[in-house]
Amino acid sequence: MAIFWWLTNLSRYLHQEKTEVSMKAPSIKDSTRDKRREFVLNEWRCLLSCEMCGKCSILRGRDEERLYADYIEGRREYLEITLELRNN
Repeated sequence: MAIFWWLTNLSRYLHQEKTEVSMKAPSIKDSTRDKRREFVLNEWRCLLSCEMCGKCSILRGRDEERLYADYIEGRREYLEITLELRNN
């Protein structure tokens, strides 16, 4: 039973990863605040597969909306903040 659950989640993870990799953050000049917020929440949603995901190790228990507040408010680009998080 546990193997079935693991394979189901792996399949779901691989499918989501494929679609997410091709997604690009909306640029500040071409998006609304709501669209940027939606992107951040979708990009950092829990995939229920901590060993394969790694998102939690980047967030370290911090709230994604707070970390990306400058992007959501249109002050800094998404990639700039992401690189800063990964380098700290």
